[in-house]
Amino acid sequence: MTPDTKKYRHLEIRSLVIQAIRDFFTGNHYLEIETPIRCPCVIPEAQIDPVVSEDQYLQASPELCMKRLLSKGFNKIFQICKCFRKNERGSYHLPELTLLEWYAKDDTYLDLMDQCQGLITFIAERLNRGNQIIYQDKIIRLNRPWQKLTVRKAFDIHADTSLSAALFDGSFDEIMGFKIEPHLGNTSPCFLYNYPATLASLAKLLPNNPQYAQRFEFYMAGIELANGFTELTNPVEQTKRFEIENKIRCSQKKAVAPLPDKFLADLEKMPDAAGIALGVDRLVMIFCNAPSIDDVVTFTPENL
Repeated sequence: MTPDTKKYRHLEIRSLVIQAIRDFFTGNHYLEIETPIRCPCVIPEAQIDPVVSEDQYLQASPELCMKRLLSKGFNKIFQICKCFRKNERGSYHLPELTLLEWYAKDDTYLDLMDQCQGLITFIAERLNRGNQIIYQDKIIRLNRPWQKLTVRKAFDIHADTSLSAALFDGSFDEIMGFKIEPHLGNTSPCFLYNYPATLASLAKLLPNNPQYAQRFEFYMAGIELANGFTELTNPVEQTKRFEIENKIRCSQKKAVAPLPDKFLADLEKMPDAAGIALGVDRLVMIFCNAPSIDDVVTFTPENL
């Protein structure tokens, strides 16, 4: 029996993309690490429901453990791992997904943007794509500089209401999903940056404007690929922010997440750093010109 030709080609590209990721980071002196995917605590987040595994949780991100490693002297680290999101399913969503995360001491979110550019360009060169990627009839040019757009400016350009009004009436996510994101990264990759402070519970705030945080999201072809920020390293402030997230969860009739006490204790020793999570499945979609995330994984949940 011969394998499905299109599926085989997609999985072949997936393998090449993952190998290129490893080569990029090891070539830039990052240490590849592995952390547990099953943990007693997860990040308290209002919008992400943890998956329970007996008396523990399956990680939605390896962020807590990776930042604890930073506090113990690991200065440049990355990992490619499985993560889990409850009730997430769609053309761009899987309940079990593959994430790339990397962290580096003394970096900021501006450094992460440069690293994203370097990584995507490196993969494109490895796949002989030159200076452009074609995705669903969109020609995305990789010639630098890439677009950078503040969240406030994106609302001014693409939305029919202001950022302040969207935050006040709770329509931020809906407007982002339907009005703004489809316009991002269609001709060149795009960094949407300086998120409202209330939407960046683990990020440092802008020193000259604390209403906004040093957080960005990275887009290609209207698809969010990554979320990165300059890390908050103040354990007292971080505890307050986690408690706010739990209050929101409580107001939504959701279970309160236990505070990650060991992480908060280590945070006091964590150096200034920046970190980012990038969706490998979505990135492979882009390089395969595949319309659905189902096309670039071996098995979907429905086929197991």
